[in-house]
Amino acid sequence: MIHPARIHNLNDKPARAGGFVLYWMQQSQRAEWNHALEYAVERANGLGLPVAVVFGLMENYPEATERHYAFMLEGLAETFRTLEKRGIGTMLEYGHPADVALKAGRGAALIVCDMGYLRHQAEWRVRVAEEAGCEVVEVESNAVIPVETASDHAEYMARTIRPKLLKRLDEFLQPVQKMKLAKRWKRGEGTASALKDPDGNADAVSSPRFKGGTAEAKKRLRRFISESLSVYEKHSNQPQTDDVSMLSPYLHFGQISPIYIALEVQKADPGSRFLEQLIVRRELAINFVWFTPDYDRFACLPDWAKQTLKKHAEDKRDYLYMREELEQSQTHDPYWNAAMTELRETGFMHNYMRMYWGKKVLEWSRSPEEAFETLLAINNKYFLDGRDPNSYAGVAWVFGKHDTAWAERPIFGKTRYMNAAGLRRKCDIEGYAEKAGVLRQGGGAGLYRRAAKV
Repeated sequence: MIHPARIHNLNDKPARAGGFVLYWMQQSQRAEWNHALEYAVERANGLGLPVAVVFGLMENYPEATERHYAFMLEGLAETFRTLEKRGIGTMLEYGHPADVALKAGRGAALIVCDMGYLRHQAEWRVRVAEEAGCEVVEVESNAVIPVETASDHAEYMARTIRPKLLKRLDEFLQPVQKMKLAKRWKRGEGTASALKDPDGNADAVSSPRFKGGTAEAKKRLRRFISESLSVYEKHSNQPQTDDVSMLSPYLHFGQISPIYIALEVQKADPGSRFLEQLIVRRELAINFVWFTPDYDRFACLPDWAKQTLKKHAEDKRDYLYMREELEQSQTHDPYWNAAMTELRETGFMHNYMRMYWGKKVLEWSRSPEEAFETLLAINNKYFLDGRDPNSYAGVAWVFGKHDTAWAERPIFGKTRYMNAAGLRRKCDIEGYAEKAGVLRQGGGAGLYRRAAKV
């Protein structure tokens, strides 16, 4: 049974006579451990109908690049093959996702959709619910605890949401039962198995480090549990190691369930610090974007952070960089350059380096507002898990969101400060730069511009 808190009726229309139940798959791009999919099967069985899945491929999705499309389509191809083996129809349509859902749903008895937390994702679902001539049901499958069950407001920080999540964790951290399909989809009724990559942004190529899909995600999870989980707490702030899960791209595209990950980790280490990141920190980010309309703007920051940053907006900066220089790793800082090069080439960066990377953009920008815009633009363009609640929360964290005030200093005000000396003290940063393969004598010296000369 699907927990009722995961099920949201988006309109008051009834199911109608139709040839199938449609699952409009958009955020939960997987064929297993998917509450929305299993709910669609359950409803179809009750009506004696088959299930069809449709995915709307938007060629100009906001800020999406070739790298994002390539990774996503690898995963969708695997998902579609798995669905077809199960007797579920699959349809890929190019166009605006809401248009695709409405068109595919014309002959459906009802439409089931998964849940997206970003502004435009919620707007798509509202539109489909308003314009469809049948019942539309949203089923939440990408959070361990449904966002509106966990809290009814934007939480201040991790310590305020943690007890609320832990209180209901056992209730929601349960396996997703696979439903037996009563009626199979007939071959030739609209199945689409050929997935083609639309033109993307040539500045960001497919990642040599990541292959999309549920099978690859599960393989990474097994390797993480067997090789790195036991040292995760010790090494989670050691970027020279690879003792992190690297599952964030797969979570972003819904190619693996956070519940599946959590249960597998619990089997190996019930008290693992990793569960704090997967559940508390990730769902704090979901809470942030769901209850904060301007989550992608400087205005989303707490008042104390905005005030202290504006107070220091005119402070002298030793270095200033244009966005193009940052994207090409052309700064005086070899560690920052290593992190940016790793990101640009692979679509991934160790989380500890993400914090340093973001803080330096704040330090090297003409104003905190410009820094926010620059950091978010680069983040969304290059990270495979960009354009995600975690990304928006992570960028906002650089500027004080979900954090506390620290000792006041130039430029940063009372927001948290990070520097290269801290990296050298806390981790083997030279080893990280060597691992990234980009440490060069001088670290890009000569490519920067002094602020006084700008």
